[in-house]
Amino acid sequence: MAEISAAVVKELREKTGAGMMDCKRALGETGGDIQKATDYLRTKGLADASKKSSRVAAEGAVASYIHGGGKMGVLIEVNCETDFVAKTEEFQELCRDLGMHICASNPLCVKEDEIDAAVVEKEREIYTAKAKEMGKPDNMISKIVDGQVKKFIEGSVLLSQPFVKNPDLTVSQYLAEKVAKIGENIQVRRFTRFMLGEGIEKKAALSFADEVKMQMENANK
Repeated sequence: MAEISAAVVKELREKTGAGMMDCKRALGETGGDIQKATDYLRTKGLADASKKSSRVAAEGAVASYIHGGGKMGVLIEVNCETDFVAKTEEFQELCRDLGMHICASNPLCVKEDEIDAAVVEKEREIYTAKAKEMGKPDNMISKIVDGQVKKFIEGSVLLSQPFVKNPDLTVSQYLAEKVAKIGENIQVRRFTRFMLGEGIEKKAALSFADEVKMQMENANK
């Protein structure tokens, strides 16, 4: 096995936030390749998160994130296992990151099983009508619509959306990395997103949402 330098371990730790020993182990398993070691740690994080997901998470915090000088805000409840972890800066930062993501990406709900069936059915009707209007063959319409509905659900559910601060990860994968680092089960229970004037000046509200998303994208470049 090639010797892993402290500088490479430090680089991987800064990139992933994983512990020193986990970084050394990942680099050892992947021949010192930073990218492969990063993928290894992400896979490990997902496995650890799966093991911890059955543990009771009844502590945590209700956090707020305000954007645009008070024009948009989010209230979010994030649960963990202990009050000690809930009070740490890392957990508080996690809550802020999730609030920022919700401001920018406007998910409908936390998990797929929470999405309103009537909303999904309405989308299915729209996609079916569009496919027929485009002259798609009848035997292909169902398959086309199923794919579009799946894409709609993935884009509407918080946990399956690309995380705004790192679009290479979904929110679920981002949470899994935090679970692996913090060592406790972490669950997003619920959230509410507010936008100033929403429902009154619909065009202005939509324009502002686009502006927020653009700011988030530019910040990640």
